[in-house]
Amino acid sequence: MTLLGREIPSWLLRSVQIAVAVGLMAVLWRAADGPEALRRLASAELPWLAAAVGALTLQTVLSALRWRLTAGKLGITLGRGHAVREYYLAQVVNQSLPGGMVGDAGRAVRARGQAGLLASSLAVAFERLAGQIALFLAMAAAFLATFLAPGGLEWPRWAAAPVAVLVLAGLALPVVLAGATRLPGAVGRAAASLWRKLGLALASRDVLPRQVLLSLGTTACVLAAFAFCAQAVGVRLDLAEVLALVPIILFTMLVPLTVSGWGLREGAAAALFPLAGASSSSGLAASVAFGLAFIVTVLPGILFLSRRTRPATTEARAEADEPDGLAGR
Repeated sequence: MTLLGREIPSWLLRSVQIAVAVGLMAVLWRAADGPEALRRLASAELPWLAAAVGALTLQTVLSALRWRLTAGKLGITLGRGHAVREYYLAQVVNQSLPGGMVGDAGRAVRARGQAGLLASSLAVAFERLAGQIALFLAMAAAFLATFLAPGGLEWPRWAAAPVAVLVLAGLALPVVLAGATRLPGAVGRAAASLWRKLGLALASRDVLPRQVLLSLGTTACVLAAFAFCAQAVGVRLDLAEVLALVPIILFTMLVPLTVSGWGLREGAAAALFPLAGASSSSGLAASVAFGLAFIVTVLPGILFLSRRTRPATTEARAEADEPDGLAGR
């Protein structure tokens, strides 16, 4: 990363992001009744936490299959087992380093052999985008339903205004990209190429139903996992609250200010849980429980750090005779 034309050492950036995460957690400890949150965590119900780990594990597998499907449309053949192992490995790296994207960059680099780095990078980016689109649409629909319908979830102005801006910005993005394809010169050609490849990988007739099913599945899993963590610390969220509030909490993890969203996610949960009639401390506890459950979920990826993963081409040949299923090409 560069600032004012000067390269920022990675260790310095990492140190700053860790410091921000620690600082935010310290502020939340005081502002959101940290001792009460710790008490809730200490008495958390293990069956609900185990259910959260199970949901996040299923999300990982479905995400890996979605990556395999997306990559296949861009000329990259991935075996099911290879895709799952690579996804676990990427998640371990993402959880260990600031920004949460280094692991994804790694799987793009390792999959570049068949179609080049650009295609492998697009496959990773499109797969992540498909998941974010599904999560965004769930949030947008729930926000509009709860904001316009009388009763139920009450949105104060401080929360409704930024969420409304987020919804409008998200809905405008595809319109902006489509419009960019009509621009003259290199920018228009690049936008048109990106638009075509995005449509090919996510919306072509032979993959759209599977993309929709896989993305709905990953979204349901991650929302259920957070709801299970909330239940574990004594908070029961109804469906509208899960759909409207949890995606906003999870979207804060995309902001690369801390390590894997720690601090930002907890701050959002502490701020938003009172809208569901719960305390800020319970939001803090639920978010920490979710973060810990996710760490447990990605632990199998550590096994792949100690050995070299087979190239995608080798894996593809090894699994070429497998009958194709949901995530087949």
